[in-house]
Amino acid sequence: MTLVAGVDSSTQSCKVVVRDLDSGAVVRSGRASHPDGTEVDPESWWTALNAAIEDAGGLADVAAIAIGGQQHGMVALDGEGQVVRKALLWNDTRSAQAALDLIEEAGAQALADGTGTVPVASITSTKLRWLRDAEPDNAARVAAVALPHDWLTWRLLGYGPEAVSPSGPVLEALTTDRSDASGTGYFDSVRNRYDRGMLELALGHDVVLPRVLGPSEVAGRTVDGLPGIPAGIVVGAGAGDNAGAALGLGASAGDVVVSIGTSGTVFAVSPTPTHDASGTVAGFASASGEFLPLIATLNAARILDVTARLLGVDHDELGRLALAAEPRSGGLVLVPYFAGERTPNLPDATASLVGMTLGSTTRENLARAAVEGLLCALADGLAAVQGQGVTAERLLLIGGAALNPAVQAVAAQVFAEPVVVPQPGEYVAAGAAVQAGWALSGSRPQWPVPDVASPAPDHHPEILEAYRAAAARAV
Repeated sequence: MTLVAGVDSSTQSCKVVVRDLDSGAVVRSGRASHPDGTEVDPESWWTALNAAIEDAGGLADVAAIAIGGQQHGMVALDGEGQVVRKALLWNDTRSAQAALDLIEEAGAQALADGTGTVPVASITSTKLRWLRDAEPDNAARVAAVALPHDWLTWRLLGYGPEAVSPSGPVLEALTTDRSDASGTGYFDSVRNRYDRGMLELALGHDVVLPRVLGPSEVAGRTVDGLPGIPAGIVVGAGAGDNAGAALGLGASAGDVVVSIGTSGTVFAVSPTPTHDASGTVAGFASASGEFLPLIATLNAARILDVTARLLGVDHDELGRLALAAEPRSGGLVLVPYFAGERTPNLPDATASLVGMTLGSTTRENLARAAVEGLLCALADGLAAVQGQGVTAERLLLIGGAALNPAVQAVAAQVFAEPVVVPQPGEYVAAGAAVQAGWALSGSRPQWPVPDVASPAPDHHPEILEAYRAAAARAV
């Protein structure tokens, strides 16, 4: 049996999954937590990776490994490979004004055409611009910029602040992949090259950037001297988290992934790039050589969390209440911008509940309005992706909330496309394991992902129509 490992170094934790290369069966797994906050010392990721590897039973019998990671995080390195300051994560919004400045200076259409993305505060280029403006001394020290998965891969190869590689902390040994590079705001995934002009507009000077690997390329091998990590393990390219999830799901053209986490995402594997000057759809790259147009919402599962607390029930009971109500929730509509919103771009918006009458204001209707509001917000995101020419033949509904029967049933009513719910799993780590197997064998593993639910189509377009009318009034 040949074993490969995939890593998901996410915002909250690090997960390691060891799988059989031939069948894809999960042999064992491990996990370790990351610290809270929107700026983090990258060393904590390395500590968590080692702890998760140990929790997964080690890598003594593993032939290859690859790392999927949270996108956009800014890891700034000096000429000695030392971290200049704590990494700013994707969810750090201090660079919101920097994003506006870059758009004003470069132009939204030029940015969309050149990098696929009109930057918002999550994008790496805006964080570099913030560093230049707010911490000019630190900005002047920057000799290389990496993303979280790039930096961890570099450490696996023996480089970094405590380098065990005989050649020392070589910045030029940094590597990344198209999917993660496409989220920086200074990489052109169509021409597969960095936009050095955009980088300099952001940071103020040119620096070393990671070499961009193809999906099956090898970054290198682990080396002697890494505690708990054997030497000689093949290290794959790795990927950004959403692209890793698509790869782990086996998504292909025609598939659209609707992910319901604390925040929500809608993304598709597409053979053609997108260039949305409005900034709604980010034109990212996939981990398999295609493109990954994506929208993100700030409010997803948290909508159900807050409604369940309000009603004094758990999520199972919330689902039962929702299923006891009729489509349209008796006229009750929840516009769920509890944390502001990114799609549409309304950072200062608040949630609103409309249509309250003596008849409509029931526990059942409120529960259903929460589920409908969650899914309608994602349906608007799907419409934006489709507006960029993406074809949706089926929707893959993932995330913890996707297992709720009410979410499944209402999804089949809100979306016109067929909905399937894949078997729950660590999809980002699974995608990284696919890359590890790809780098090891030279061919992409094709591992089955069974479906656990396929709700019968029951489209009710009036649900989305009512939601859109309420959302237009709310803002």
